[in-house]
Amino acid sequence: MKKLLLLGGSAQQIVAIETAKRLGYLTVLCDYLTDNPGQYYADRFYLVSTTDKDAVLEVARKEKINGVLAYASDPAAPTAAYVAERLGLPGNPYESVEILSNKDRFRVFLAEHDFCTPKAKSYICAEEVVADLKAGVFSFPVILKPVDSSGSKGVFRIDCPDGVEKMIACALNYSRSKRLIIEEYVDKYGYQVAGDGLSIDGKLVFRLFGNDHFDLKGVNPFVPISASFPYNMPAWVHNKIHCEIQRLLTLLHMGNCTYNFDVRVDSDYNVYLMEIAPRDGGNYIPQVIKYLTGVDLVEYSVRMAMGEPVESPAESEAKGFASYYAVHANQDGILKGIDISDEFYREHIMEAFHIKPAGSEVKAFRGANTALGCYMMRFDSMEQMLELMDHGEKWIRVELR
Repeated sequence: MKKLLLLGGSAQQIVAIETAKRLGYLTVLCDYLTDNPGQYYADRFYLVSTTDKDAVLEVARKEKINGVLAYASDPAAPTAAYVAERLGLPGNPYESVEILSNKDRFRVFLAEHDFCTPKAKSYICAEEVVADLKAGVFSFPVILKPVDSSGSKGVFRIDCPDGVEKMIACALNYSRSKRLIIEEYVDKYGYQVAGDGLSIDGKLVFRLFGNDHFDLKGVNPFVPISASFPYNMPAWVHNKIHCEIQRLLTLLHMGNCTYNFDVRVDSDYNVYLMEIAPRDGGNYIPQVIKYLTGVDLVEYSVRMAMGEPVESPAESEAKGFASYYAVHANQDGILKGIDISDEFYREHIMEAFHIKPAGSEVKAFRGANTALGCYMMRFDSMEQMLELMDHGEKWIRVELR
């Protein structure tokens, strides 16, 4: 049997393991967590960090793998590209994946190639961040981020230079490389654009854009609580975003790959590529997309990692309205229950993924890793979908004790 090495065994990544096994591959898994659930689905498991490139390469050589995949994982994407390049396996240029996976390098690349991108600067010294903010190097507000974190962890909006030291210290805690980036805030027109896509031989042959939703009263208003599909702008805006993404992929010499998008459009319809991650989206976005279009991006990811020939999807338009919703709490505590009416549940919730049971200890929603679970939801109209995703308090209550 041919072997696929998968990097990461979280609950959301199990679908990639299951898909690979369904397609007839032997699955080898690396994860640094001893309690990762993926190890119980994979054929073989190694307790190895997915960001330790050389340790993963050693596993790949030992197992004589035929392909490597970092499904829905930002930190592991460069490792997968590194291993593939070193072993001559299917993949994309390691240098290009590194650019896409590091926010500071990505901003520099966009600026050098005349994309719309905010003024930005990276730092390794907290004191330099404070000095530049106080010296007026940037126009407020600005966004502070770790250059290599995922799930919106360690992200802060700064409106003035006072009291930023705690934010900087927190952001540094989420950076493996201990590097930060400051970028000027981009005002969006309408919703921030979410979505996933697929390129074959460097051509963006499929994409489905959606609307990001945030809990502005939450402890981290920059981590999405939902992405609803399709995006509520006219087709020409979708096409303009598509063209900018295509230009980026061409410049980076990307080949066969799936992507997760975070894009902003301003009031003049300028397109800002905030993040283009070379991997499938988390929060079960590929499952939502499959429900709406029939396109199975998980299967594409596995087949492309194994070097199988793939063809463009025959159809790609969304038929209906659907979203994911990250069930979350806005403070720490013990989960008493999740209150949703039976009628609402029947009408709108198609599937519940890994919802924590009553009695579980929960953390306030500071990043995607602190969600209590996820719902895949359907709606009758765009208006209904946007209203319910923007106002979760109308239909769900997370009760703590």
